[in-house]
Amino acid sequence: MLTMPEQIHAFRIATLVSGLKLEIRGLSVSRGRSCYSILKDEFSLTGSRAKVLVTAQQILDDLKKELAATDKVPA
Repeated sequence: MLTMPEQIHAFRIATLVSGLKLEIRGLSVSRGRSCYSILKDEFSLTGSRAKVLVTAQQILDDLKKELAATDKVPA
């Protein structure tokens, strides 16, 4: 169960990264803003969908390492 704000933030980023992967393949995740535009706005990213995906995955990996180091990863 995700109870800490850091865990919820990491899960949200993971969801956006998964959504961006689908958008790259041509599927839309929602009727609202695209995952691509949300990631670009939140993290001030620039570039193509593929470049944003690589950068977002790096951000997610770093966040997971940080959570693991502070023992905030759910069991």
